[in-house]
Amino acid sequence: MKAAVLNRISGGFEIEDVEIDAPRGREVLVAVRAAGLCHSDLHLAQSDYGIPLPAVLGHELAGVVEGIGPDVSEFAVGDHVVGSLIQFCGHCFPCIVGNTWQCDHPEKTLRATGPHSRLNARGHAVTQVFGMGAFAEQSLVHENQLVRIPKDVPFAQASVLGCGTVTGIGAVFNTARVRPGETVAVVGVGGVGLNVVAGARLAGAKRIIAVDNQPKKEALARSFGATDFVDARQCDSVDAVISATSGGVDHTFEAIGLKQTMQQAVRMTRKGGAMYVIGLPKPGTELSVEVHPELIRRQITIRGVFMGSTNIKHDIPMYAEFYRQGRLDLDRLISREINLREINDAYRALESGELARSVITSF
Repeated sequence: MKAAVLNRISGGFEIEDVEIDAPRGREVLVAVRAAGLCHSDLHLAQSDYGIPLPAVLGHELAGVVEGIGPDVSEFAVGDHVVGSLIQFCGHCFPCIVGNTWQCDHPEKTLRATGPHSRLNARGHAVTQVFGMGAFAEQSLVHENQLVRIPKDVPFAQASVLGCGTVTGIGAVFNTARVRPGETVAVVGVGGVGLNVVAGARLAGAKRIIAVDNQPKKEALARSFGATDFVDARQCDSVDAVISATSGGVDHTFEAIGLKQTMQQAVRMTRKGGAMYVIGLPKPGTELSVEVHPELIRRQITIRGVFMGSTNIKHDIPMYAEFYRQGRLDLDRLISREINLREINDAYRALESGELARSVITSF
């Protein structure tokens, strides 16, 4: 099969022939119909996070089940599915109490180290990042990482459910538990940030302030529910948010992963409010906060968020139903559909801020 392979930490992918094994145990063979280009995969391709190379990235997956292992009980050939990088064993304490995103043994969804790896090229194993490897014609995934969806949900729109949507809306619903009438600021309105905006609107937030240094994103952010837009290039974004809300917002979501914007997000938050780190920072990034003025006197909560604190088996079907009912706009999240061979150009466009999300729909 054809796959976009990362052979070196350079940010670039090479289209190669990769062999994929038959499903074993609880593995499901999925024909990939759509794979979203999440910014997190670009970060992994540009900075060394310790992933063994060569590797196939891509974790926003939607497709059709082509085969199942002998121990699969949840899926059948022909099912339409969405994949997620949330790996959970189902047996540890976090899993038992329902916090599957905090699983202590995500490695249980992978094959044991040995000669029979899921992916191979030129006689050597290829890493299937997060157990997904969606930048390919097919993917071999543990059934715990897949969710069945209705067949009338288009594949391109379905693909973003597995990361962009669960991370953004999940941070609002599950982590922050935003209540009607509260105020929200979203720093960075790319694919994830737009989902935060959409989630805040669904939750009934009174004021939703989108902050970005790309003014052309204003119209899109407002269409998703932003009540205000702050152009960070034209003003001090912290002063703008504090002025607009008479002291700061209840919840600030940082969806970029930069030290500077994380520090700004803390300062945008009102006394007693909370700041949530959603964006993926580069390795070694540190956030410095003065304990007395911020944590004690202003009583700010700073919380890291992994994948929107999402239980995918419950949340993804719920978001899919919101889309079917017209309550969640996934259509405008898709900036364009591309061929696998266009992946490098599409990532350059994403990095420049031109697009919300490109999705591979042709291989």
